[in-house]
Amino acid sequence: MTDAVKSIMVAHKKADWRFFENLTMKVVFLSDAHLKRSTDERYGLLVRFLTELGEGRIRSLAGDEKTVRVNAAIDDLYILGDFFDFWFCRPDRIYPEFQPVIRRLVQLRQSGVRIHLFEGNHDFFMREYFHDVLGMNVFEESASIDLDSSRVFVAHGDTLDRTNVFYLTLRKVLRSRIFYHFQRLMPASALWAIAALSSATSKTVTVEDGDVLVEKLYACAEEKLFREYDTVILGHCHKPVLRSSDREGRRKTFVALGDWIVHKSFLYYEDGKFFMEYYPAEPG
Repeated sequence: MTDAVKSIMVAHKKADWRFFENLTMKVVFLSDAHLKRSTDERYGLLVRFLTELGEGRIRSLAGDEKTVRVNAAIDDLYILGDFFDFWFCRPDRIYPEFQPVIRRLVQLRQSGVRIHLFEGNHDFFMREYFHDVLGMNVFEESASIDLDSSRVFVAHGDTLDRTNVFYLTLRKVLRSRIFYHFQRLMPASALWAIAALSSATSKTVTVEDGDVLVEKLYACAEEKLFREYDTVILGHCHKPVLRSSDREGRRKTFVALGDWIVHKSFLYYEDGKFFMEYYPAEPG
């Protein structure tokens, strides 16, 4: 190999290294879609949104257009619970109405996007299908992730408020191994009927003004989570909130993701910055 060829190869290696050094993470977070019927408008909008993410053609996001990239292909999608309005489903008996959005998630993963699902107060027992069969990451409670140099706490958020003792007790029963084995023995039609009843019950025992719940979760972040984390991202509130403040020389950020029922809200992260965004009802 001549010195000239060696020089060209070294130059290419350096150029490739600089290219990878300049790459930044692009991540989307969303929660509380409460999908149930494929004919619902929000269901169709979410499927379209996931399609755009997979094709790398999500439109320029609100904010500083010089900062936020146009047609950005994302690296990760985090779904922070209550994606489905219920999920008591066995791998061999998936609720038919959920098939279209699941197919879209599979296509999104095949396009190279890493998908992370968190269980909420409406959807659980998800690991057996989404992780074991589809190969997606599933978290039953919370996770600690790194976004560039920021340490981030991610969870649905339903267990952070410890004052709702009745709900926490119900949650423990519904997620117990006894109930798990019980639901696996039931016919699919009966299982889905019970799932719908469980969903309605969960709505009843967790109902609380969204603004009040946001403040409770923010207080929890202030008192505990910000000691260890720079950013706290939660679902459950159905209210989109993005707050940042400086403390002890570090930027602290609190996010409540809102929902896909009323707000069609999602969080976008790129190059150390968070943007709270809202998906349009019509393509533009």
